[in-house]
Amino acid sequence: MKKRILIAIHYLELGGAEISLIGLLQAMDYSKYDVDLFVYSHRGELMKLIPDQVNLLPEIPEYAQIERPVKSVIKDGYWRIALRRFLAKYSARRFARRYPSEDSAVGLQYVANYVTPVLHAINPGIEYDLAVSFLTPHNIVRDKVRAKKKVAWIHTDYSVVSVDARVESPVWMSYNKIVSVSDDVTKSFLTVFPEAKSKIVSIENILSPDFVTRRSEEFDALPEYLKHFRGGNPFIILTVGRFCYPKNMDSIPSILRGIDALLPERREDIKWFIIGYGPDREIIRRSITEAGMADRVILLGKRSNPYPYIKACDLYVQPSRYEGKAVTVREAQMLCKPVVVTDYPTAKSQVLDGQDGIIVPMDVKGCAEGIVSLITDSERQCRLVSYLEEHDFGNESEIEKFYSLVP
Repeated sequence: MKKRILIAIHYLELGGAEISLIGLLQAMDYSKYDVDLFVYSHRGELMKLIPDQVNLLPEIPEYAQIERPVKSVIKDGYWRIALRRFLAKYSARRFARRYPSEDSAVGLQYVANYVTPVLHAINPGIEYDLAVSFLTPHNIVRDKVRAKKKVAWIHTDYSVVSVDARVESPVWMSYNKIVSVSDDVTKSFLTVFPEAKSKIVSIENILSPDFVTRRSEEFDALPEYLKHFRGGNPFIILTVGRFCYPKNMDSIPSILRGIDALLPERREDIKWFIIGYGPDREIIRRSITEAGMADRVILLGKRSNPYPYIKACDLYVQPSRYEGKAVTVREAQMLCKPVVVTDYPTAKSQVLDGQDGIIVPMDVKGCAEGIVSLITDSERQCRLVSYLEEHDFGNESEIEKFYSLVP
């Protein structure tokens, strides 16, 4: 008989974790496994990429309220969930006052603690062989799914986010195994939750070069880029990601100003395009205006298929404050684009500096200088591209590690 697996995730908007889940689902052998996918809220451009062999479970309305605006939750009559979200918000604020942080991850964990008890069970008549919680918080799979074995995923760098370890640790420890996407992610996680060391297994984000290459050829993004230039010798820098604090996109206008100061003669030739969405959109727009970069830093918004844009750019830059393991960086490498990443804590687990990309300082001045050193060195760019062309950045074989988790 086939083994039965359930995988749960919040939604399938464009994002690194969501893309890695699609990669996992595409690599599965469905002659051996039946897979149910439970998406709390059926939204996002990646919903259409769910393989046909996957059984997408119906949406349960209460689950879709977990991350909706509270006003909308109240308007639609989910008073019990709204009240518990208010209590979670109050608790999170108390924690934040005691432990101030630029990037706190306690809010959603508190929401999960308060809301999960009033949610309906997921497929209560079925006991799965394996249940997977693909994104934090992991309360729902722990409490609302029957399974012989349960696995939770880590996608973030815990050395740079604020969490309430006292509240979160029991959730992690309730799982049989905890999957980490890189060794550096494991190290940072264990600094906060050392008690979980024996549960950790490593499985990299599964990505297929064939999938990325095929989608990059679906249309030509170059005309959309070029309409923003007024002739000359255009040089296209691209960043893709969620508009949020970790991605550091609010610094891009200042970095480009630094590039201009070092390369004034190429001011009209270089533009920086950003694909994405998220809560910090207005912060980024404001930073563009304040830097006087409205014609140089261009927000392209959401693109359900970013790969043609990566294929058409000259340089891919990931200016993040922190990452678990940036999926977009490997996608750019698969498309043989020179890659620049900032020196966030896990950068060296992603890029071999000088071989398949370069690592630059995170501060604005150092980042600008690093990018300019690559822009002005065509021979170095060629060496990076040659290395990328000669190496396979696919890792579909990681699926074997996933299979080993199934009892």
